[in-house]
Amino acid sequence: MQLILRDVDVLGRGPRDLGIDGDTIADPDALGPGARSIDCAGLVALPALVDPHTHLRDPGKGDAETIATGLTAAAAGGFGAVFVMANTDPVADTAAVVEYERDTADGLGLCDLYPIGAVTKNLAGQELAAIEEMAASRAAVRMFSDDGMCVWRSDLMREALERISAVGGVLAQHSQDPALTVGAQLDEGELSRALGKTGWPAMAESTIIARDAIMAGYLGARLHVCHVSTASGVEVVRWAKQQGFQVTAEATPHHLSLDSGATASGDPDFKVNPPLRSTADVAAVREALLDGTIDMVGTDHAPHPETAKQCDWDRAANGMLGLETALSVVADLFVRTGRMSWAGLAEVMSTRPARLLGLDHLYGGDLSAGRPAALCLVDPQRPWQVDPAALSSIARNTPYKKRTYHSRVVATVLHGRPTFDLDNVFAPA
Repeated sequence: MQLILRDVDVLGRGPRDLGIDGDTIADPDALGPGARSIDCAGLVALPALVDPHTHLRDPGKGDAETIATGLTAAAAGGFGAVFVMANTDPVADTAAVVEYERDTADGLGLCDLYPIGAVTKNLAGQELAAIEEMAASRAAVRMFSDDGMCVWRSDLMREALERISAVGGVLAQHSQDPALTVGAQLDEGELSRALGKTGWPAMAESTIIARDAIMAGYLGARLHVCHVSTASGVEVVRWAKQQGFQVTAEATPHHLSLDSGATASGDPDFKVNPPLRSTADVAAVREALLDGTIDMVGTDHAPHPETAKQCDWDRAANGMLGLETALSVVADLFVRTGRMSWAGLAEVMSTRPARLLGLDHLYGGDLSAGRPAALCLVDPQRPWQVDPAALSSIARNTPYKKRTYHSRVVATVLHGRPTFDLDNVFAPA
């Protein structure tokens, strides 16, 4: 299939024609006379997004998400690839489970899926999982994480870093000292004290980041810090990078856009781990993304069944949906306000996450001729109100319900084929 996207604004650098020849970006002037032209005036073309941090709950009960529904949501959000966390049922701690995930996704063709293997067996934090087996599997796992749980034992963390490094991988840590967060319900501060709820202190994040960064530096291993949420956590990451340690970090759309004041409503859709933080923390995380201390955005898409969220706050599960709203949230925060260009958004939501696991030859980049045809089209003037019932996920636990955003993904192309087409842009005339 040969296509010419006419007058599309490539990476926000101005309108031009963009060619697609099969699964490759092509020079539109080199395409044959049979190439189909599509009017894309007013749309921005970005490389397909890459999410380094997604939960799809599959294998599992199927009442929160499946690989099919999760990847449908990902495509609707502009994603061409997602890295899927290991807290499934059974846990993704063996070759059999990660191969099931990868094979299922490959059969759907909606979005590329890269399994993240567990660091410890059953996420129990006591014995390392089959790291080498997962790395050698068809899924070729290169990222390992117990996300949702912290690898808190220092001896186990050292061994994990050494073994993951030996297979060319990276350890993604959920930085939470469990001894400092027993029973924690929300950010430690005036609000937690006023509500009489156990607080989640910022130091529970920053002390683990510091320990892990020092260990990674000592061992020459790679560490990725999940969902940085505090100003102190930002400073530790900044220090680690200044030392030359191989440390990368991500921030979520919700930690960039929402603060702890939202939790005063008591709505469990605002309950997440790490919790929504103070306005000062939010400001620090935003600045860290802009200055490169935080490398990328990870959605931490965490679907839950209604029973886990439609209950009182203390019993509610942690987590929020994120795949379908991520670009809109980040674009409103940074592009619409002039603090980031569309090219800058592509860097933190596509190129850098792809580079994390050496996949930047497949995703990200500048959409120049010869690059893979993996892209999304965004309408920067498309206000839309988030309706949980209209989302592709089975779950409905979005903190953005009834909020209006001004940019929206209208199409996603992966391997030269549309995987999402809101306005039937690619439908034959």
